[in-house]
Amino acid sequence: MKRAVVMVKNVMDGCKCGGEGKDKFLEDLCNEYKPIKDNLIQMLNEVQEHYGYVPTHAQKVLSEFLNVPMAEIYGVVTFYSRFTLKPKGKYNIAVCLGTACYVKGSQKIMDRLKEKLKIEPGETTKDGMFSIEETRCVGACGLAPVFTVNGEVYGKATVQKLDQVLDELTNKNV
Repeated sequence: MKRAVVMVKNVMDGCKCGGEGKDKFLEDLCNEYKPIKDNLIQMLNEVQEHYGYVPTHAQKVLSEFLNVPMAEIYGVVTFYSRFTLKPKGKYNIAVCLGTACYVKGSQKIMDRLKEKLKIEPGETTKDGMFSIEETRCVGACGLAPVFTVNGEVYGKATVQKLDQVLDELTNKNV
């Protein structure tokens, strides 16, 4: 185990991820786990929770620590919708485009969201306040159409409800 900690410190020394090239979070994370491939997804979960996305420098540290190729880590990150390679906005808005929601008008909500924020799904506003995602089902089909803000569900949604929520969030941060 000592060898793994030394290896992580060596990787961190070459990393430009924070003040002096050190990232205390990643050091602590690697000290928490054994350097085995089976820990990859759990460690990625913790990285996603900490940073709000999975930055390249964290992928490099996990690659060295777990002895997993960067390409494989990238494959896992891009396969699971839980992970993202880009930082999300303070308010991540996801519109369900699954069958029940779509039939009940969720595309109109998505179109309005793109129009108001002037971004596309997968993007974040320049001020870092909002990001948009398309989802296929949030498990609230009885409340269709649905959108979420940071996981909070807004059911029986309308364009007017979306406008109201966006106004509230914008005014909260002025």
